[in-house]
Amino acid sequence: MAKQSSNEEATLKWWQLSLLGVACTIGTGYFLGSSLALHMGGPSVLIVFALAAVGTYTVYDVLAKMTAEHPEKGSFRSYAKKAFGRWAGFSSGWVYWGSELLIMGSQLTALSIFTRFWFPAIPMWVFASGYAVLGLVVIMLGSKGFDSLENILSVIKIAAIVMFIVIAVIALMGWIKGTGRAPVFPHTRQSFLPHGINGLWSAFIFAFYAYGGIEVLGLMAIRLKNLEDAPKAGRVMLLLLTSLYILSLGLAVTIVSWEAFTPKKSPFITALANYPLPFIPHLFNAVLIIAGFSTMVASLFAVTTMLVTLAEDKDAPPLFAKKVKGKQPLFAISLTAAGLVASIILALVMPGKIYEYVTTAAGLLLLYNWLFILITSGKLLKLTAFGQVKRFLGMALIGLAVCGTLLHETSRPGFWGSLIFVGVIGGVTLILQTVVWKKQKRYSRRVMLRRKRGGAH
Repeated sequence: MAKQSSNEEATLKWWQLSLLGVACTIGTGYFLGSSLALHMGGPSVLIVFALAAVGTYTVYDVLAKMTAEHPEKGSFRSYAKKAFGRWAGFSSGWVYWGSELLIMGSQLTALSIFTRFWFPAIPMWVFASGYAVLGLVVIMLGSKGFDSLENILSVIKIAAIVMFIVIAVIALMGWIKGTGRAPVFPHTRQSFLPHGINGLWSAFIFAFYAYGGIEVLGLMAIRLKNLEDAPKAGRVMLLLLTSLYILSLGLAVTIVSWEAFTPKKSPFITALANYPLPFIPHLFNAVLIIAGFSTMVASLFAVTTMLVTLAEDKDAPPLFAKKVKGKQPLFAISLTAAGLVASIILALVMPGKIYEYVTTAAGLLLLYNWLFILITSGKLLKLTAFGQVKRFLGMALIGLAVCGTLLHETSRPGFWGSLIFVGVIGGVTLILQTVVWKKQKRYSRRVMLRRKRGGAH
């Protein structure tokens, strides 16, 4: 018998959750981050996109199972706390909050880069500010407004990738002629793996980053009518994403030489620019902006939801859980807005390499959380032997992606930045564990003893 959710907002069917997952995932991580991957690894990044899909599936699979067995509003943060104690829930929640803030910074920067395709003279921070305000307005509309918008945008994003695939196939058939070389898939070792294994390895993080968003699906899964449908929703979503990602990137490196791709421009815009389709690159650029904006809104939703659950669990100031007039957690949204302002300032003072640095750090913090989800599942779930194999495979793939960031000068600063952030959260957790929480436990025990003595008399 299907397990029904007790949540009053549980109105989603599995295919709606799959659509929301697509909306939360396809964004700047794929449309612009893939250009970083191609720049580092060349056409061979098709391999790491497939491997990243496998790693992502292992994470979502256990997260969906934990959601079905123990539905919790705080999702993976609540599971970490249940498995290992308060320190785990606190650190997991705040590392995720930080990763999503960085992801929003990366998305704002990418959105500004896309918009400057039309207005190259306008500073990036102007566009970043505008998109940040629009994103906050959508969040203020509540979950119903969020669901409606994201469902529409997910269809637009899928349609855009399909449009690119159709145009690329037409080019391969020779029905439209490009200005560059004739279409040919890079089939030699030098053309397929131009920077060797190290180049491929260093690109792994950006392949994983393109799937970032499945943890938001975990936060939303509690709103399913039937919680047991959560694994199916994720499987369908990831199968669709992986197919679209690999097919579209494979066609991009076939119709245009991989050397034409740059980290500052979407590979799909670069590929389309070589063909006499003057209107199509502009249309596709508009879709890129829509895609980036929708994933930024999803990150805003995730950050705000996580902050509220942290506050409700007394791992953040209670103020952030307070809803004004019973509707929106304005204080939590205000803190998120402050994070957006910080992202805009970064875009202003570091316009050169900020996208590469922030994207790497954001991707790494996200992977640290995914790794902890896999570790947590080993304690909370009764996994089969095959389930354990999948779990350790996911951990190994994540470990490889993390180590790969040390191999390239572009991603190395992001690696050290992510370690500094984790170190700060770890230090705060240690202080709270040894000073504040111990005092609270001792006080609670004294209160309990007094109550017992009072009851005895």
